[in-house]
Formats: sequence, structure tokens, C-alpha cells
Amino acid sequence: MKPSRSEFMPVRGIESHCRVWGPRGAPRLFLLHGSQDVSASWQFTVDAFARDWEVIAPDWRGNGLSGWSGADAYWFPDYLGDLDALLETWSPERPAVLVGHSMGAQIGALYAGLRPERVARFVNVDGWGPPGGRQDAAPRRLAKWLAQLRDDTAQRPYESFDEFALRMRSENPRLIEARAAFLVRHWGREEADGTVVRRADPALKRINPLPLAQSEVIDCWRATQAPVLWIDGAQSGLWARMAGDPMDFEARMGAYADLGIEHVEEAGHNVHHDQPERLAALIEAFATGH
Repeated sequence: MKPSRSEFMPVRGIESHCRVWGPRGAPRLFLLHGSQDVSASWQFTVDAFARDWEVIAPDWRGNGLSGWSGADAYWFPDYLGDLDALLETWSPERPAVLVGHSMGAQIGALYAGLRPERVARFVNVDGWGPPGGRQDAAPRRLAKWLAQLRDDTAQRPYESFDEFALRMRSENPRLIEARAAFLVRHWGREEADGTVVRRADPALKRINPLPLAQSEVIDCWRATQAPVLWIDGAQSGLWARMAGDPMDFEARMGAYADLGIEHVEEAGHNVHHDQPERLAALIEAFATGH
């Protein structure tokens, strides 16, 4: 495996952790993980890169080795503010190449429209978002959030890292044993009683009571100036769900002036775990303009 180093910096009042691979001075890629995931999940993709990159992968607030917010919920505007601060530190003089998975892709997609001059290229990995019609109405959504504030949101304990790895593989049969064993050492931490829990603030499990409307999200996408590549896992089911709502599908497809689409076979939602070699090749070709 390619070695990485950890760098910590204060970002908007929270100690933020970034995992960094590759030589300083090489072309930079910024890899953004999904919800309750960690930066180390990109290890297999980084290992498959054919050329030298300086890869910067933050742990979002509340995830991995970054600090927790201490709030009852996590808000997308905070993630956008954190990303803006990180890019100001790591790439102040040139637009960045962003690659995001799932929630990280949704954050990157919004940011590319809000700060179009700061993004050179954007790769969205299975993070197109749920169909707009699935959003709960405000009364139901807010009532659900109030109820969740009373719930125990503690992370599930596992008896060992091995049990945690078995659970990951049961949820994703394409995840091979060696990769699962690596991931749980970064996803989990050992408690005083010997059990293992996920390195994620339990507050992340609560719903967002004030999400952006889908029309507002697409308005942000339309302001994007960078070329965009959307990559999905062919077995994730996301493409089929989107295509099931033709009007919503057309609005999403039409939001970008320069959009490429790639489907990765034998991959579910976690393309970076299932087919990292294919994903790395697509990212590199796109990032270099090929």
C-alpha cells in the first residue's frame, strides 16, 4: 500500500484531519468521502493510480479523526464552509480537482456551483442524490427530527474488529476480506471494554431537518463551470431510481454544460471499495484531460 501521512489543522473551530498521499509538489487531487466513512477508504483507489499525485483527503467533521461539532445535527452549509477553508489552505492559487463519493459528492457538486472559479474538474462517484420526490414534507421531517433528539443514537458496538469486518462484508459481498480488514481499523476504534465502535459522531445518524429543496440543488449545479464526470456503480441501483422519474432525471442531466457519464460494472454504491482500479483509471483520465 502507498504510505500516507496525517495532517491536522483547525477549521472553523474544529480540529480537522486530512490524510495525504504522494510527493509534495505533484499535481493535486482532493478526495471527499461519504457519510460515516473516513478518508482512508480511498486507499485502494490511491494505490491504483498510475502516476504521482499529491492526494488530500479530509475526514469531514464528526467523522474519522476529525473533531465532532457537539451539535444535535450536522448541516451541509458547515461541510461547504469546511471545504472552502481546506481549499484555501491546500490550493489557494489554483482551481482544484475534486472527487467525491456519496455525501462527499453531493458536497462537491454544490461547491462546484457556489465557487465555480475554485473548481477545475469535478468527479461525482455515485452521489447524484435521492430522487426529489422522496423528500418528506416539512411537518413530517421536522417532527421526525424532534423525535430523534430523544432517541439513543449511540454507535453499535462490535465484539471485535473481525466482527465489524464480517458485518461490512455481509452488507457488501463484493468487499474482499483483506480490504474489509484494512477498513475497519480506520472506521472503528476500540473502547475500554474491548468492543469496537465506528469513528463517527452518533449525531450523524439523525436526519437533516432543513435540507435544500431539489430545485435549489439543481440551481447550484447549473452555475458549475468545470467539466463534470459522473461515475456510478452499475449494481448500485442509483441510475435506475433516477431514470424512474423522467422529469427529475432530465433536470439533473441538463444542469451541466459539460457532463460525462461512466458506469462501472461489478460495483455497487461503494465503487472505491469494489472496483478501485477501474475508478482510478477513470479519475486519472478525466483529471488529465484525456
